[in-house]
Amino acid sequence: MGSSVTVSITKQIDLERIARILASALPSHAMIALEGDLGAGKTTFTKFLGAAIGIPSNEIVSPTFGLIHIHQGPTQLTHIDAFRLSGVEDLEQLGWDEIISQCGWVIVEWPSRIAVALPDDRLTVLIEVTGETSRRITLFSESSRFDGAIDALLIATHDGRFMETP
Repeated sequence: MGSSVTVSITKQIDLERIARILASALPSHAMIALEGDLGAGKTTFTKFLGAAIGIPSNEIVSPTFGLIHIHQGPTQLTHIDAFRLSGVEDLEQLGWDEIISQCGWVIVEWPSRIAVALPDDRLTVLIEVTGETSRRITLFSESSRFDGAIDALLIATHDGRFMETP
C-alpha cells in the first residue's frame, strides 16, 4: 500500500518550499529517486534540499561527469547522477552497496537507468515540466517510512497547490 501527493507550482520558490518541507520530515536514512526530463529541476531540487539542512547550495552541482558527490552536513547527502551509467553493472565501481547502507540521504537523478538496483524502500519524486516556470511535482512511495514526508506536503498544500501569501 503506497501513498502519494501531487503539487502544481508556478514559481521556483515553491520548489524550495517543497524541499524544506521534505527536509523536515524525511527519515535520517532515505533513498530518493528523482525523475524528470532534462532541465526539469532535479539538481535545483537537490540544492534546495541540501540548503534546508545547512549545505551551501553553491556546493551542490550536477554530478553528471563525476557521477557522485557526497556532501557532509547534519545529514550526509549523497547525490548520484545515473544518466551516464550504462546500467547496474557500473554501480559496483561507485561502491553502490556501501552507499545505500550508509546513513544519510541518497538522491539519484535518472533512477530509471538503474531501476533494478534501487531498493523498494524509497521515495520517488517526479518533476514534470508544465510550462516555462511551472512544474507538477509528484511524490510517491510504497514504503510507510515516507508517509510523514508525504503527509507534511499534503498538510502544506490545498487542492495540490500552495496557498498564496499576501
